Amino acid sequence: MTMNATSSQTFFPGHHWLYFSVYLFTFLVGLPLNLMSLVIFVDKLRRHPVAVDVLLLNLTLSDLLLLFFLPFRMVEAANGMLWPLPSMLCPLSGFLFFTTIYLTSLFLAAVSIERFLGVAYPLWYKSWPRLRQTSLISGICWLLAAGHCSVVYVTELSGDPIKKSHANGTCYLEFEESQLKVLLPVRLEMAVVLFVVPLLITIYCYSRLLWILSRSSSHHRRRRVAGLVTATLLNFLVCFGPYNVSHVVGFVQGKSPAWRGFVLLLSTLNSCIDPLVYYFSSSGFQAEFQGLLKRMAGAWSPCRLKQNMELEVRQKDESQLQESSKVENW
Repeated sequence: MTMNATSSQTFFPGHHWLYFSVYLFTFLVGLPLNLMSLVIFVDKLRRHPVAVDVLLLNLTLSDLLLLFFLPFRMVEAANGMLWPLPSMLCPLSGFLFFTTIYLTSLFLAAVSIERFLGVAYPLWYKSWPRLRQTSLISGICWLLAAGHCSVVYVTELSGDPIKKSHANGTCYLEFEESQLKVLLPVRLEMAVVLFVVPLLITIYCYSRLLWILSRSSSHHRRRRVAGLVTATLLNFLVCFGPYNVSHVVGFVQGKSPAWRGFVLLLSTLNSCIDPLVYYFSSSGFQAEFQGLLKRMAGAWSPCRLKQNMELEVRQKDESQLQESSKVENW
């Protein structure tokens, strides 16, 4: 795509190792944490299904989807922000990347609603089949995020087939004027529907929740909920806020802001922060997480103990052989 080259060339060249470092950090930290979260949520749902765990399981799957495709971005960054992979993987990578980002904001808002309803209206909350409802809500969130982010494919198809982005080696970085006319309004609508609305819902639900708990709940529970609110707002305001501001600025300026790529890196880090949301979401998850760590440490300790014992036996055998050789030589 021949572009508006100024929007990408002002910040990508020379900074590709920053992108690679952030992607690598996110992958190394986020993958084990989310895999552990997946094990915990699957086990919890198998033993005692709870509605909020359905939402958190979907959020974990979304993060894992991002992390599994993140190596594509790492390859791109290591190659100087040029796309070396098959061209068909470019729109797929972008589609999944942006879909998982907006899935996080939708599921975080849904979790805040569940938490608020469970505390504000406990009797009504328990009387409804919440598992079926949350499963339906999860499906709607996936469709809503995927439907909006399909603009990646629309943008690809709307450009000049002779001047695709792959022709100059980049992937979803450079756009023609005709493509920007489609892309920029959709980005603005995504910022409003998939970020601002979920953020306002989350702020309302958690502010009401904190007010209710401040009157009757224990100090431990208030502290746990405060941690949940802090991790959630950190995700919204730090990871997603600047990126969605770039949508508004881009719509006003008629082009992608030069700094958009940098704030997109912050959105990538959300898969490392989401496990904090899980940890503070319930005391049950905290207990399961700590128990899983102990089991992993316990599984590791016997291996180390066995290795140490084998080393000691080997050293003892070698010393006996040396002593016997000394006796023979004497």
